[in-house]
This record gives sequence, structure tokens and C-alpha cells, in this order.
Amino acid sequence: MFISESKPTLDFIRTIITEDRESGKHDGRVHTRFPPEPNGYLHIGHAKAICVNFGLAEEFGGRCNLRFDDTNPIKEESVYVEGMKRDIKWLGFDWGEREYYASDYFQQLYDMAVLLVEAGKAYVDDLSAAEMRAYRGTLTEPGRNSPHRDRSIDENLDLFERMKKGELPDGSCVLRAKIDMSSGNLNFRDPVMYRVLHTPHHRTGNDWCIYPMYDWAHGQSDSIEEITHSLCSLEFEDHRPLYDWFIDQLEIFAPRQIEFARLNISHTLTSKRKLQRLVTEKKISGWDDPRMPTLSGLRRRGYTPESIRDFCGRVGLAKKNSTVDIRLLEHCLREDLNKSAQRVMGVLRPLRVVIDNYPDGTSEELDAVNNPEDAGAGKRKVPFSKVLYIEREDFMEDPPKKFYRLAPGREVRLRYAFFITCTEVVKDSDGKIEELRCTYDPATKGGDSPDGRKVKATLHWVSAEHAVDAEVRLYDYLFSKEDPDDTDEGEDFMANLNSESVEILEGCKVEPFLAGIEAGDRVQFERQGYFCVDPESSEQKLVFNRTVSLKDAWARIQKKQSKG
Repeated sequence: MFISESKPTLDFIRTIITEDRESGKHDGRVHTRFPPEPNGYLHIGHAKAICVNFGLAEEFGGRCNLRFDDTNPIKEESVYVEGMKRDIKWLGFDWGEREYYASDYFQQLYDMAVLLVEAGKAYVDDLSAAEMRAYRGTLTEPGRNSPHRDRSIDENLDLFERMKKGELPDGSCVLRAKIDMSSGNLNFRDPVMYRVLHTPHHRTGNDWCIYPMYDWAHGQSDSIEEITHSLCSLEFEDHRPLYDWFIDQLEIFAPRQIEFARLNISHTLTSKRKLQRLVTEKKISGWDDPRMPTLSGLRRRGYTPESIRDFCGRVGLAKKNSTVDIRLLEHCLREDLNKSAQRVMGVLRPLRVVIDNYPDGTSEELDAVNNPEDAGAGKRKVPFSKVLYIEREDFMEDPPKKFYRLAPGREVRLRYAFFITCTEVVKDSDGKIEELRCTYDPATKGGDSPDGRKVKATLHWVSAEHAVDAEVRLYDYLFSKEDPDDTDEGEDFMANLNSESVEILEGCKVEPFLAGIEAGDRVQFERQGYFCVDPESSEQKLVFNRTVSLKDAWARIQKKQSKG
């Protein structure tokens, strides 16, 4: 559901819906829709719109349609339709039998356009695109009437039919609404309703060679489906009077359009055009690259649908655009994964450790807790042997103050295992540390000392004999600036790409429990972060994507603010 765990506040949209139901408007019905254009993949910004439309319909006992506004055959493909359906279901919503397409209404939309022509409210215009822009005027100057604006109704009907029959070439003419070229709202300056386009459509094939513009098809599609509350982002606020004008002229069912702020997140772009450039110019591996804000990218990285829905609920509904700190999204993710993710041990940059006084050729199994946040998750067995791997960064030969991990002569705890003490540092011919020699105290099995002595650090580890090799991909923000569009003159968002947005580590060592893990499974590498098995993973090589680190910057921000 759209709402988070806490009870939803009565925001302005919920207030409107509540008032409409109490007044008996539309017989108390609540019917929304999510209307994506199938010209790309859904991203985190769409997630908010999905949660709003499906979530509010569910909350008020209503219905929500999934409608693809497929009016542009040049950019739209069936693969995008299927990808969007998959993403919406993954997010946790189901439209049932209510799957619709603007292309379902092509004939009805054409018939409606004919009615406007017959009423003298629409005309065929021969101006070129450049001429039309020149005639349109500016924000401070009114537009001028096209020389073709006063064509007779019969001539317009004939030309419009010829457009439909394919007798006129692409770009030769358009159908425009006849409204007001001097209006302060540029959307009222005789907007284009249809253009000639001899391009096959992904659903209707070659049945049509004229296609409705979005602003003509959108409102009427809502009306045809009898949508009661047409919820959309703020950029459509100036389009609402145009949608209302079309509906008033046609005297058809009138949905109520309500605009809310779109979801903008720091270090993130949600422009499909710009995301397309990243894919086309191969700045990333594809639409599902784990650095992408697409739902497929977030899913591959290891995000959970529950965390995204929770995030959208916390952001809430507002009337003014703003940018949300990406650390809030990460905070929601950590909260969810902390409850559900299996704890395991993985060493990303291995350093070999030999325990000299451990019996040769033997090993034992130690109990490890699967998830301290979930008592029902139980325990697992972790093998321990004479040769181990620890993190290279967990040892320093000459440690500074406040470095409490392993050093020569120092004792530390191995998670679930024993206390060990470093006795020797082995280096190669170049002086690089390649091995540590240590001793262990068998009386400290399980990680506690019977004599009560304390250690200041607990390290994770993996038995070398039982370790499974893995590749680990450490992801960071795709853009180095909070606002990717904040660039110097002459540059665009590409200048802010983070050259260190991914680091690939080979030769990582993980405990054998992970040998049977499957693509999409999420785990917490203790002390490292949360990770997800990548689809490229195989029996020959495990591949993990870092979903998010363990550090929760947002929680610290909130704590600091509460103290202030």
C-alpha cells in the first residue's frame, strides 16, 4: 500500500477525495488511473505516482486503471509496456482486468475530433512547424491567427478525412483546436490535436496514419474511463484548463484533475530523455544498471518494494516541488533490510591469516546468528579452520591511536569464534603484507573469555579451506553533485557523472553458506553493508551488488535536528 506503517495524514488530496465522497459526488466512487507513456522504463519518480494512484484507490475502497498513453508510435514499443507491467507488479500493485490503452480509443478520439470540426472548434492547418512556432507568440506577446484558421467546416472535414486515409504526407498539415491565440495560457493558443505520421503502431499496426497528440488524448481517455480523480504532477497544472475546455465542448464526463509535486531526489535524474542518453551513449550498462534510478535498476541493486513504498509514503503529497535527500530513501531501505536480510560473512579484500597453534588438517563448525532482529531466523553453521581470511583494512602494522583492530602483539575477537593474537607479519619481496601468523585461545570459543578479559574489536572472517570466490561490485551515486543539472556554462548533466560510481572487486571470499544463493537474494555482509546477488551470477562465479552501506547518514541527520 502507498501509505507507510504510520497512519496517513489528511493531505490536500485525501481531503478532496473525502469531501467528494461525503457530498455524494460520482455516487461516492473513487476511480484513479496510472497513465504512463510506454517510451522508456519506469523510474523512482514514477514510483510515487504509482503509489499515489493505486494506494489512494485501495485506501478509499476504489479502483485504479493501468492505462498506457500510447499516442506516439515513433518512441513507443511493446517491450516498454511489458517492462512497466513487471515493475508495477514488483512494487506490489495489481490492476486486475483494468488494463487499457489510449490506442483502444483511437476511433472514439477521431469521432470526437470530427464533432469539434463540425462545431467550428477545430481546423486543419498547413503551416510548417517553424511557421507555427513563429505564429504562436511568446509569454509576453500574443500569437497570431493562422491564415488557414478560417477555412470552412466542409473543407476542414474533407482535409481531416484525407489525413486519416493517408492521402497527405508526414508534416504536411495538422488538426488544431480553435480557441484563442491571444490567451495568456500558451496551451490555449490553438493547440495541435492530430498530426500525420505514416508509422506503424505497436498495437494498431498500420490501421492509422494520423495520431492524437497527448494533450488531446489524455483528458478524453480519462473521461471515457470515467476517472473520478485524475491525479498528476504539477507540470500539468497549466494543461488542466485545456483538458477542461475539450471536455466542456464535447459535453462528456468530467474527471477532476488534481496536481501534486513530483518526486525529485538528490544525486538523481528522473528525466526519461536524459536517462535515455545515458543508455544510448553507453555511460552505463543499460536501463537496469544498478546505478540507474529505474525500478529495474533499483531491483537489480537489491532495493525492496517495501522500502520504496515506505519512502513514497514518508515523502507524502505536497503542492510545491522540492528535492528529497537520497539518504532518506537509503534509510528506508536499511530499515527494511535490517529486519529481513540474512547475516553472513564476506571478506572483500582478503588478507591471509594462519593460526599456528590450531591443529593441522582439522576444522570445526561454529554457530552463527542469521538475523538478530528476527528470532525466528535461527542459526547456521560456519566452518573454522587453521587458515582464514580477514579484511586487509582490519590490520595495521603500525596503528595510530583509536585503531582497535588487529596489529602486531594485539588480541582481537573473531566473530562467533575465538580470540586471536598477531605474532608475525609475513611480507613479499616488495614489502607488501601477504600473510599474518597468529595464535588463538581455545578457551574463548564463541567469542567470550572465561577469565573476563576484554578486547576492543570484533572482526569478520572466512575459512580459507571452505571459502567461496565472489565478485563484488561497490556502487556509489551516479552523479557527483546533488543537482546533476548544476553545471558550468557550456556543459550539461553529463559533466557531473561520478567517475567512481562503481568499483569491481575480484577474488572476494564469502562463507560456503552462500554457494546456493540465487539471483535477487539479499544478504548483509557483517560490518560491510547490504548486498544482492546480481543476475549475472552463476555457479562458476558469484556476483554481488552492494545495495547500500551500513552507515545511516539520514538517521544521524534526524538525531542532530532533534537535539537542535
